[in-house]
Amino acid sequence: MNNAHDIVPTHLAVQAMRDNGYKNAAYALAELMDNAIQAGASQVELLCGERKEQGEVRRRSRIEQIAVLDNGCGMDANVLRLALQFGNGTHLEKDKHTGIGRFGMGLPSSSISQCQRVDVWSWQNGIENALHSYLDLDEIKTRRMTEVPEPTPQPIPMTWRNIGHKFGDSGTLVVWSNIDRCIWRTGKAIIDNSEFVIGRMYRKFINSGKVKIRMVAFDLEALYSLILEKYALPNDPGYLIEKTSCDPPFDNQAMFQTWQGDTSYEATFTINFNEQEHEVKVRFSYAKEEARLIEGVNNPGSTPHGQHAKKNIGVSIVRAGRELELDIGIVNGYEATERWWGVEVEFPPSLDDIFGVTNNKQSARNFSELLRVNIQSLLDEGKTITQLKEELKEDGDPKSPLLDIAHKINTQLSVIRGLLKAQTKGTRSNPEKRHDPYKPEKVATTVTKERKSQGYKGQSDIDEQLPKEERKQVIKETLKEDGVTETKAELLAATTVDDGLKYTFVESPLDTPAFFSVKPRGGAIIVTLNTNHPAYKNLVEILEEDVDKADIDTLRSRLVNSLDGLKLLLMAWARYEDEQPDGKFKDNAQDTRIDWGRVARRFLENE
Repeated sequence: MNNAHDIVPTHLAVQAMRDNGYKNAAYALAELMDNAIQAGASQVELLCGERKEQGEVRRRSRIEQIAVLDNGCGMDANVLRLALQFGNGTHLEKDKHTGIGRFGMGLPSSSISQCQRVDVWSWQNGIENALHSYLDLDEIKTRRMTEVPEPTPQPIPMTWRNIGHKFGDSGTLVVWSNIDRCIWRTGKAIIDNSEFVIGRMYRKFINSGKVKIRMVAFDLEALYSLILEKYALPNDPGYLIEKTSCDPPFDNQAMFQTWQGDTSYEATFTINFNEQEHEVKVRFSYAKEEARLIEGVNNPGSTPHGQHAKKNIGVSIVRAGRELELDIGIVNGYEATERWWGVEVEFPPSLDDIFGVTNNKQSARNFSELLRVNIQSLLDEGKTITQLKEELKEDGDPKSPLLDIAHKINTQLSVIRGLLKAQTKGTRSNPEKRHDPYKPEKVATTVTKERKSQGYKGQSDIDEQLPKEERKQVIKETLKEDGVTETKAELLAATTVDDGLKYTFVESPLDTPAFFSVKPRGGAIIVTLNTNHPAYKNLVEILEEDVDKADIDTLRSRLVNSLDGLKLLLMAWARYEDEQPDGKFKDNAQDTRIDWGRVARRFLENE
């Protein structure tokens, strides 16, 4: 019996623990699956038994028991008793923080979050030698249960022996009953809603073949009447796994591609903690063109695979191969393109304290907080990443080692987002639109020919005599280097060469502070506007968005804002010229402005 002055009265504490933050039954079930995988199981089974009950109008199916069965190593009497204690277990010491388990809260905490009673059978030498123990909230509340019952030999009920597939020489069966907090009322609903989350959490285990997860809904009144049976498929928010739960045609092929850019797909960071080095890996991916450029489809997000991606938005935080959460703190909720990128951060359990892993293993609190910090604004104030890390370290903030990782994700995502915007830009044609999209290039080509006849030669002129196919290939590859998609690069290269254009004008995210780049390639001049530059937003993007649908006041406002952007751009040049020291540098800047003005005047006069 509890002492009247216990610091934490057991019967009250356990009731309070029911509200321990599990998002839903799928996350609570994942705790049991963690234990199974930690125990070396090759198959885990989610078994949902339902029974019909009489409602006001008709008989309805209702979930009565949920079980998780595994063929892991099983538990002896001592370990089984520990496993049912809150905050106890066999993986609490630091030298055992190597797998999915750790906190000793999983089995009892997740179970009581959904039900009033949990029974556990475990065996290590055949199911006929199974040991049993349990927790019952009613008994705890009335103080009839003050400690975990000593495990005793008890046969596994025939219900589970008949419906389960993997009863090996060793294993564990956890059964929930008196289920009162599960939001899903039938076995089918539990599986339908859990498969997506469970497939995502354990995608690496399932995809590698280390674990199979069987999911069954059945009628308890007709034991062999299966309502639903399936094996969970991987659900990869980075969409790089080939066989997944994604909708066709991307159920058997990867929908995204790895991000190469200026870095490889995988960025590795080394963190020194507890006098040891630990690696954190960050992976980036983005949608393939064929996932978004679909003939006859104006909105790829409305497709089945687009809707699948919509449910997988965020940064996937993975610990020991198992996803903790899909963090949406960095997501721009108003941008439809957010579903088309993937970021995965994977770290070992030895860094739990640094990342701030919660005891229900549903989030990495410290890392999530850091992702929400506007690091760039702090850098714009003149501070460096090293200085910021030192400040956090001096304040005793454990997030200090994670600053480089968060900054990398933010900066890399900025580039990928720009690429995604450019990926489908200009693909939605308007048959009523009379404007020639290549008119500026044609005007510039005419003026350039005129200047050539006057004796002005350019570097690009040398390659004009190369074979057409060779010119197209050079232009295409250059455009791809600047982040233009394969399909678009091929189209632009063909149009430039076949139509005799001197210029190719594109928009793409560039890793440079310049507003635009100029590259003479393949007999043409490739001008790439940097969509990452503020001038792009204030001069170009502001005028392009939904022009056909905008009212006169909106258009007037955009023109005013664009004019402001132009003034700021010119004033930036004026200040640059003003800062040059007297002499050669200042003269060169002034001469460049004058020479460029002469060429610009001729181009615009021809327009």
